[in-house]
Amino acid sequence: MISKKCKYAIRALIYITNNQEELGLVDSARIAEFEKIPKKFLESILHELRNNRILHSSRGKFGGYKLLKHPSEIKLTELIRIMDGPIAMLPCVSLNYYAKCDECDETTCVIKPVFEKIRDLTLDVLNNQNIHKMSEESKAKIKLASNEL
Repeated sequence: MISKKCKYAIRALIYITNNQEELGLVDSARIAEFEKIPKKFLESILHELRNNRILHSSRGKFGGYKLLKHPSEIKLTELIRIMDGPIAMLPCVSLNYYAKCDECDETTCVIKPVFEKIRDLTLDVLNNQNIHKMSEESKAKIKLASNEL
């Protein structure tokens, strides 16, 4: 399960993607209001994304955030690892955060192979999903909703 922090990061990046062409720099207060994210919490998330070279920020009256990478280059695996850490459900199957389980022998463990398959399938889905695709899906849903009014 992803954290609320990670979910908010994804929503903020989609908002920036959908609005930075029109606005240039996107103000955090605007994101917080539209996405209904607590402003202080959002600011810490955006700061972390900036520190991980996903966003650029500029201060001042006309300051805000913009993407440093093209949205198609921002994969969900990267965001989840930045916000939440390991993707794998067990430390012994993690690719980036491996840790041996104290209580078992990996050579005879019957649990590890099952969770390696789960990890691989999860990574396949997350590696093939990016902010650009999600932004396009978001725009299509907004357009569909406005046509139904």
